[in-house]
Parts: sequence; structure tokens; C-alpha cells
Amino acid sequence: MARRKRTSPLAKAFSQGLAAVTRSTLRVGRSVAQKALKPTVARITKPSGAGDWLPGMAAGPAGVRSFRVYRPPAMVAGERLPLLVMLHGCGQNANSFATSTRMNAVAARERFIVLYPEQDRIANVQGCWNWFDTRSGRAYGEAELIMNAIDQTCLLYPVDRGRIAVAGLSAGASMAALLVSRHPERFKAVVMHSGVPPGTAHTGIGALGAMHGRRATAALPAGPASMAASWPPLMVIHGTLDHVVAPSNGWAAVETWASAAGARAGTPREVQRGKRYPTMVTDFKCGRRVVATHVAVRQLGHAWSGGAAKQQFSDEKGPDASRMVWAFSNRHFRKAAA
Repeated sequence: MARRKRTSPLAKAFSQGLAAVTRSTLRVGRSVAQKALKPTVARITKPSGAGDWLPGMAAGPAGVRSFRVYRPPAMVAGERLPLLVMLHGCGQNANSFATSTRMNAVAARERFIVLYPEQDRIANVQGCWNWFDTRSGRAYGEAELIMNAIDQTCLLYPVDRGRIAVAGLSAGASMAALLVSRHPERFKAVVMHSGVPPGTAHTGIGALGAMHGRRATAALPAGPASMAASWPPLMVIHGTLDHVVAPSNGWAAVETWASAAGARAGTPREVQRGKRYPTMVTDFKCGRRVVATHVAVRQLGHAWSGGAAKQQFSDEKGPDASRMVWAFSNRHFRKAAA
């Protein structure tokens, strides 16, 4: 009968220790892998709600940028829908911006298509659109990439080319205004949420000064006649407690827009819905035509007003900016059609 080989206490302790280290290493490895994959998984995961979340890629002289398209459910053959272009802010992507703004829910209810272009982290490590970098031409290159994404979306999906609007947050707001300044004939409305108007900075250092309200805004490159005829109306939404982008930038944007068209400010009116933050709304008109609207949201910081709770750059206590963006855009879609 074979004799069982005894394991020494030292060998047994070593074996048990090695097993414990192996289990710990595997747990740490799984944790590291999960953390590393989390941003990628979040980026490609479809935001909640009905409808399609479709990928795309736009190329141009400035490189390649990915984008996402939200298409509402129950599309009807022959139906042509408005298009809203949504440009995210720094530290965001298409998925996080759609989630925080909840714009897809508005699009599903009101029936329009939403395009979410994405900045590449290689182009900007923080994911910011380089709206300020006009001296090198990089800002213009990115604007053309976004236009290419718009053109692709119009070709691939049932978009009514006569009803296109653009909105953005922070750096996305500045890029939205720059985009419209280069292609005013393509848009019927533009909304800047907490951004810096174009012509205020031309370098990264200048952009920091502009964000703090220390830079003057240049006049728009259009005279009153061409502005009144072809430039789309502007809405600015800005929090009075924004310490990232000074609220004075919002006023600079609407005043510059209005000045180019010879528009004058009307009487400010206070608006409050339920327990949401109150707003002070000022319309700038040229005759009966609204050229620009300024919405100052009291108590709001650097965040999307009325956005989803517990999301970065989102404040659920503010009035619903997504509803305001659509209402403003749709109002001018109807006016253009009339």
C-alpha cells in the first residue's frame, strides 16, 4: 500500500498564500479591466428610450470624426423630418450629451432627427471643440467636418433640408455659432447654451481670457441687409452663476448678433415654471422679426438647464433647455415655411 506523501506546514502555507495572491490578482485585474472598458461601453451603449441610435463617420481635411444619429420610432414612408444638430461640451461625447440633455425624448415626442457629432480626444485631450483656433485654421476645419456629418445625415436619413437648426453647450455652443457664421444659409435657428461668441478668441490662451469675460467680441462678418436676409435667429441660454464661462459672454453674443441686423432690445420679462429656476428673457427685434433672444437662468451654473439628474454638466432644477431649444427652432421653421 502506497504511503501518502505528507505536505510540510511551510509548503502548505506557501501554497495557500500563492492561491490567495492569485485570487487577489484576478480580482484586481477584473476591476482594472472593467474601469478601463467602462467609458467605451458607456460611449457605445444606446441611450434609454425608443428609437434608433445609429453610428456614422465624417472625413475632411481636418481628419475624421465619428457621430451618432437619433431617429425617432415609427417612421412613415415618404416622411421628411427636421434635423437638430447637438454639439457637446468639454468632457462629453454623443452618448453622455444625449443622456444629460434628454433631447432624444423630445425628438421622439415632437418627431425630429438629432445629429450628435463627436470631438476626437486626439484633436483635443479634453474633448473640446477647438472653436477658438482660427489662426491655424483648425476651428474652420472642424466646422467643415461637422458640415460633412450634416450632409451625410441628410443623404442617409429622411431629413427636410429646409428645417435644420444647431445647438451646443459651452465649447459646443461656441462651435455652433462659428458654424452658422460660416454657413448661415444652411440653418434656420442657432442656440448657444453657456458659450463664448465667435470672434472673441483666436488662440487657446485667448479662449481662457474670453471664458472669464476678459475679451471683447468682434463684429459679425455681415452687414445689416445680408444679416436680416439670411442669418438665422439666435437664442442664448446662460446661467447667472456660471463661473466657467462668464455670463457676460451671453450678452456679448446676442448684442453682436442684434447689432449686425440693427435690432433693438425689448422689455425684459421674468418667466418661472413651477419650482424651476426663474429666467429673465429679453428679445432683440428688427421690426417684428426676432433676431436674438437672451435667456438668463438665475441660480444656474455651468450646466445644461433642466437636464437629467446626477449627470455631469446637468442641473435638473433649471427650466428645460431641451424644450426651449426645440420650441425656438420649430417656431422659426414655421416662420421660414410661411
